[in-house]
Amino acid sequence: MTVIVESLDQEGRGVAHVEGKAVFIEGALPGEHVTYSVFKKKPNYDQATVKEIHRPSAMRAVPKCSYFGICGGCSMQHLEPSAQVAAKQRILEDNLKHIGKVSPEIIFRPTYGTPWGYRHRARMSVKFVEKKGGVLVGFHEKRSSFIANMDSCEVLPARISALIKPLRDMFSGLSILNRIPQVEVALGDHVDILVLRILDPLSEHDEVILKAFADQHHIQFWLQPQKEDSAYPFYPLDAPMLSYSLPEFNVTMPYRPTEFTQVNAGINRILVRRGLQLLNPKQGERIVDLFCGLGNFTLPIARSGAEVVGIEGSLELVRRAQSNAAYNHITNASFMQANLFDATRESIADLGHLDKMLIDPPRDGAFAVVNALNEAHLPHRIVYVSCSPSTLARDAEVLVHTKGYKLKGAGVINMFPHTAHIESIALFEQ
Repeated sequence: MTVIVESLDQEGRGVAHVEGKAVFIEGALPGEHVTYSVFKKKPNYDQATVKEIHRPSAMRAVPKCSYFGICGGCSMQHLEPSAQVAAKQRILEDNLKHIGKVSPEIIFRPTYGTPWGYRHRARMSVKFVEKKGGVLVGFHEKRSSFIANMDSCEVLPARISALIKPLRDMFSGLSILNRIPQVEVALGDHVDILVLRILDPLSEHDEVILKAFADQHHIQFWLQPQKEDSAYPFYPLDAPMLSYSLPEFNVTMPYRPTEFTQVNAGINRILVRRGLQLLNPKQGERIVDLFCGLGNFTLPIARSGAEVVGIEGSLELVRRAQSNAAYNHITNASFMQANLFDATRESIADLGHLDKMLIDPPRDGAFAVVNALNEAHLPHRIVYVSCSPSTLARDAEVLVHTKGYKLKGAGVINMFPHTAHIESIALFEQ
């Protein structure tokens, strides 16, 4: 079938309509005249791939990665980076309008960073596949559980991308090559860590191979025999501490390689700066940071002199946040564990008077929290950091139409270039 593409959807696919039925076309861009092939039919829509482009978009780009279209890690390398951000901004605005029935007074200028080599966190699969010549290390293929046969990755820093082929060769020499399903990358300011998920113990010969690899490539290996909290440093044991820094706020964040941190360290610094500018914390104020993690926003807020309470569902992250506050000699930040998805009016009221609030939830959003806010005692300013425009829009509807806030502004933070993932930030005021 041949159509003219109308728009992009939230997954970065071109959208067209044929006889009233929506068609989502991978690899197609708005305005393009394309021929497509359907690979999945549904009653209300079809999923397809582009077969031929008869009239390309002026925004079409040549993908930098030779595995684009095979590897499922990126979906938008065929679209010029600034156009990617514009498309994400439109999706954010459409979600706010159609789901939340709200419109921001101001559209914040999108936040950009480098589009290549930005991932400081990644989880790659490992598998021995004899038909493909040995061990594969990489991300899954599109719409598949198979691992892409790749030797490099353009969104990983060059020094880590260059390790994929040596890792494949190194794994091939291990006695447990069929018992290592995953390698996790965690890059800090002073150390590069690879966490190997191992299902069987290493042999003495395996240990020799890993140590030689670590010495040659200047990385530290950790081993993870069971769940994430079982991970431990293997070699070298005298490697620098894993941490990232927020120099603008004189904060250093130590963390374990299996603990959650943002994948894009450069954009995270800008995100924290933007969040603090919008929140505008002041000495003497009482502020709560919900879904605070290891204190990414909490500790910078505390530098303003405000009293800050960080709340997080994971006890391990609460302990990490407390440790990070002590490491940075911050005494005006406290932390507590609570399941914020079960927040009630009573649990929010128990926090006492709050001047301001920062919310940084996972994809599920903060629906229970915003519904639990007491209309008689609302924080006068809320900064909402979102990784899902649909749940941000749903929660914005409650904040604006039930709790009486104004949506003063919203905008995109391009945390994940070349993917359809949309990070955003919004400001609500009474």
